[in-house]
Amino acid sequence: EPEDTKQTFDILELHNHPDFNALNYDNDIALIKLDRPFNASDAVKAVEFLRAGGSNPGTDAEVETAGWGSLDNLGSRPDKLKEVTIDVVSSSRCKRSDYFGRKFTDNMICAHRVCSDPCELQHKKEDSCDGDSGGPLLYNGIAVGVTSTGERKCGQMRKPGIYTIISHYSEWIDRTMGLQLTTTAPSDQSSKTDIYLLLLSH
Repeated sequence: EPEDTKQTFDILELHNHPDFNALNYDNDIALIKLDRPFNASDAVKAVEFLRAGGSNPGTDAEVETAGWGSLDNLGSRPDKLKEVTIDVVSSSRCKRSDYFGRKFTDNMICAHRVCSDPCELQHKKEDSCDGDSGGPLLYNGIAVGVTSTGERKCGQMRKPGIYTIISHYSEWIDRTMGLQLTTTAPSDQSSKTDIYLLLLSH
């Protein structure tokens, strides 16, 4: 049963990043243009994204993600949007051969909240999963990443979810949207995208 906040749109344009790599999912970001503005409400709002020069979350920082992806490795799906708080894993760790190795690039950030058994935490495995791709990674309410990929089995200790770093693509976003940039921008500047366009991944 759909949520009462659901809105349906037609897609007018789809812009894949020209350097998307299907082998390792580098540059896994795209833009879509909708046929009309969304109806803003308490449940539906535009989100700002971090621009180039902004500070991305560091190791162990708490971030949030959301989606309609699988709830477990059996493929169970939710009937309502789910959100979860997870922790950023260091890039150096995600580049290790027992994590993702060379597949993990500087355009990516990885995060999850998983502890090994025996685990005394209430939530042993918090992670994005199959079907969550294209969702946001939020840090202090600002979109810093787009859910990209991971392993087929979710919630693994050494296979956190991988997210595309949005700030690495702010110039491409502006160019694609046809925006005129100012000559200077503060280092912590964030931006709210035009309501006709949304971020997503492949």
